Amino acid sequence: HVQLVESGGGLAQPGGSLRLSCAASGYSDCRYDMSWYRQGPGKEREFVSYTDSDGSTRYADSVKGRFSISQANAKNTVYLQMNSLKPEDTAMYYCKTDRGRCSWGIMNLEVWGHGTQVTVS
Repeated sequence: HVQLVESGGGLAQPGGSLRLSCAASGYSDCRYDMSWYRQGPGKEREFVSYTDSDGSTRYADSVKGRFSISQANAKNTVYLQMNSLKPEDTAMYYCKTDRGRCSWGIMNLEVWGHGTQVTVS
């Protein structure tokens, strides 16, 4: 089965940067559409960014121009480069996949990682 493992969170100062990683494991002949979500203290989980194996990307308005998503297909790893961090970016960040593009077809699924904490203070 597919598993996602996030890393790279930590403490940053306002205006600083962090890079999150999310590694997918499971099927070596699949490439995954990947998203980042976040959940701040007392808030609902919200969409942050998305990319697919073709390189298409989307961003929430709140992070446009500051965050950049990329994917190393060969490693089935997605990165979220976060620059110009603000205190309101403080949250648990989760990666998620809901589609695998495999040599044998499309696999629909919903898998979440356990999250990595980002604190901006």
